[in-house]
Amino acid sequence: MDVTAMWTTLTERVINLWKNRSPCNMARNSKVNGISQPNTDDVMQEQVTTFLRNHPDFLEHYIMEEVELEQLERWMIRRIQRSKKQPQPQQARKTSLSRWRFCVHADKRQMLQDLTHSLQLRPTRSHVLWELGSCISSAVGADGFRLYLADGGSPDILSLYLGHETMSEDGEPRLHKVKSGLTVPTYVARTREPVRLSRGDVDARFPEGITNKDTAHILCQAVVQPDGQLVAVLELWRREHGAPFHEEDEEIAYSYLVWGAIAIHYAHLFLNMNKQRKLNDFLLAVVKSIFQDMVSIDMLVMKVMNFAQRLVDADRASLFLVDAKSKELYATIFDVGNTVGGGSAEAGGEEVRPPSTPKEIRFPLGTGIAGQVALTGEVLNITDAYSDHRFNRSIDQLTGYRTESILCMPIFIRGNIIGVVQMVNKHSGYFTKEDEEAFETFAIYCGLALHHAKLYDKIRRSEQKYRVALEVLSYHNTCNEEEVRKCIDLEGESRTEVLQNYYFSAFEYDDFQKVQFAITMFTDLFGLNRFDKTSLVRFTLTVKKNYRRVPYHNWTHGFSVANTMYSILKRARGVFKPTECLALFIGSLCHDLDHRGKNNKFMLDTESPLAAMYSTSTMEHHHFNQTVAILQQEGHNIFGKLSNTEYKQVLGLVKHCILATDLALFFPNKAKLAQLVAEEKFSWSSMEHRMLIQAIAMTASDLSASAKPWDIQVETVKVIFEEFYQQGDAEKANGRQPMAMMDRNKPDEQANSQVGFITGICIPCYTLLKNLIPDTQPLLDMCQQNLDKWQKLSDEVRHGNSINILQLNRD
Repeated sequence: MDVTAMWTTLTERVINLWKNRSPCNMARNSKVNGISQPNTDDVMQEQVTTFLRNHPDFLEHYIMEEVELEQLERWMIRRIQRSKKQPQPQQARKTSLSRWRFCVHADKRQMLQDLTHSLQLRPTRSHVLWELGSCISSAVGADGFRLYLADGGSPDILSLYLGHETMSEDGEPRLHKVKSGLTVPTYVARTREPVRLSRGDVDARFPEGITNKDTAHILCQAVVQPDGQLVAVLELWRREHGAPFHEEDEEIAYSYLVWGAIAIHYAHLFLNMNKQRKLNDFLLAVVKSIFQDMVSIDMLVMKVMNFAQRLVDADRASLFLVDAKSKELYATIFDVGNTVGGGSAEAGGEEVRPPSTPKEIRFPLGTGIAGQVALTGEVLNITDAYSDHRFNRSIDQLTGYRTESILCMPIFIRGNIIGVVQMVNKHSGYFTKEDEEAFETFAIYCGLALHHAKLYDKIRRSEQKYRVALEVLSYHNTCNEEEVRKCIDLEGESRTEVLQNYYFSAFEYDDFQKVQFAITMFTDLFGLNRFDKTSLVRFTLTVKKNYRRVPYHNWTHGFSVANTMYSILKRARGVFKPTECLALFIGSLCHDLDHRGKNNKFMLDTESPLAAMYSTSTMEHHHFNQTVAILQQEGHNIFGKLSNTEYKQVLGLVKHCILATDLALFFPNKAKLAQLVAEEKFSWSSMEHRMLIQAIAMTASDLSASAKPWDIQVETVKVIFEEFYQQGDAEKANGRQPMAMMDRNKPDEQANSQVGFITGICIPCYTLLKNLIPDTQPLLDMCQQNLDKWQKLSDEVRHGNSINILQLNRD
């Protein structure tokens, strides 16, 4: 349907309407000579056209009442397309409905194309709004426009945007804040109603009228998102030679704003996604900094402040930490803004420089903006610092700096405030709700980072303290060179025949002589071809020094166990391999290093730090670690000449041997080995079987006091029970009731406990050892003799005779 057909259709419909409306002969036919003749039907279309041109009101009434809107729009589109193909004469501006329809249907496509291109070039809300304002200004024939951005959607905070040509160096728009008061833009922002105003108009809402001397007419409209949030206010203006704005101009502007809201919406989404991406990139950098590059807390504070400043486009940034003890805020790095520069990826594009000669500042909680936030935990977003009574102006007076807007936010960790970040003077307007939300997410990671940095600083200080303490302990727990020279110079005659006697008594010799005997036994077993004599002396002296002075588990006990193992190894030549012999002897010598005179159960019950480190075989693990610590000290590594393979093998066997002295492991080891022997399945070629016999040999040596002659047995049992009683006293002090054999108020339990101990543990152990190593028969024999004597004493106690072993003589 072309334009001619359109007018033909309209003419026909008007003819029909005219016939119905005519007062005479319009609704009926006349007859001439009995034949119907047309009356109004004969009215020619040219006549109707002439009538419509002479009666525009009738035409308007008909179109408004009778023509469907969709049909009318189709006509208008065709009319517009036709007029665009025809040259148009220069005419003065006309505000007409056809021009509005032209904007609706024709220019929208070009406008959206321009906005899409603009989004690709500068995908910011302010730029899209500026481009949209340019389109509207051109469409309504305005001489110019002003764009007022609403910070955070607030109608009370408007900033004049001067265009993307005036961007700051970091890409943010330059804004001029609008003074508070009743102006046309602020009125439109609050009411969301459009306002048309010309110079000279009397309007009670605006008593001052138009104040700009270059402006004669204005049209002001609110830019609102689909969710109702205010985005900006657009003010279109014309000079004196231009005509006032009309309702059609409002329609044009509104039409553009509806379509432009799509672009604004997607620009908003893009900005949020971009900000989130940047935030995520920095949070990833923070995490990397924490777990890959352990920095000091000052360096971390610099990173936090640097990015926080960039995140919200602040001019300056400060971070204060909370001192919970003194109830103060303090900072060693203050007012980051002009001192940070460069280029580093970790800090979001800026280099983080360490502070030079930091000076700490402190002030009480509740003082100033930061102190108030630290006290209450509430976020403060202040648009005018000088109008807030909490703001401390003295800093500005001293520095000459002018503080205008402030965003201050607490940093939490585990529900407690550990610090406060304060941003000062946003470059583009005021700090917004979006700034608060972005920084709130950032603050969570800040809290984790700061907490981690504090922990790292504590760990680092603790590590330094530990090194100092270890150095001190190493000095006092390590033998000195004078002792080493004395031991080497006083090397006496070899007494190997005496030492390899199962019934050797260590009570007859002092500690230094025991050291010499231990060196003698080691040399007799292994020689010195692969071992350094000085290192051996130094190692043995330090081992002696690391046995505590407790009643039983002391150097004498360690030496005695090593002596019994030496006797077993001398009589069972060829049974154990060289590396096994080395591990058995050193394991026996070191098996109770740094024993505290308390058993594993006591360590667990009292929640000892050792029990926290080792939940099973607590003391035995500690004894092995002490052995390794001595070996690692300078000049103490007696295994230094072994190959790497031999070294690892020996150290692994030493650990196995020391852990085997835990009686909790004896029972399963004994059960496995006894079953193998009973079923005649034990094989010396099996590594597993050899490990079992090593464990039994360690237990046999550890319990060898029960296989010594009676006089040595009694002396040993005395110190054993004294140590038991000391543990019992400690348990009573902790509010627990000790077992009977550890209660010094129940001495009558001593003999009976020895009978149970030898019967249940010692006899089975020596019996199993004798079956595999027959040369250990003397240990079983003497243990049986001691059991008989303890049984007699137990019988006497049952018959009413009180016996206290601590008062029993050796005879």
